[in-house]
Amino acid sequence: MERIQIPNPNPTKNRAFDVGDPSRYAESVGTGSPVYLSAVLGYLVAEVLELAGNAARDNKKNRIVPRHIQLAVRNDEELSKLMGGVTIANGGVLPNVHQNLLPKKSGKGKGDIGSASQEF
Repeated sequence: MERIQIPNPNPTKNRAFDVGDPSRYAESVGTGSPVYLSAVLGYLVAEVLELAGNAARDNKKNRIVPRHIQLAVRNDEELSKLMGGVTIANGGVLPNVHQNLLPKKSGKGKGDIGSASQEF
């Protein structure tokens, strides 16, 4: 394995970093693999842009901003799984209100007047 020496400002420690051996992964890369890779990346970009465009249109905007990309990615199950560990700068968070914080729905009939908090 080929090693290179990186100059270290601390002379008491010498560190050697592994350059990497491309034959660990494959002897050669096929001629069709760059084409396939570009097709996959093109599909992912088209998918994200379509969903982000829909999010921008829902917010009555003409431009896609990082917030729309965040909404598009996090609302799509597969893209959310793919980009689970990705942080989108200026993307914000998904709007979410916990169920315990919502007002309780009472099952009273139409004949009841007033609310339970005002009964004595």
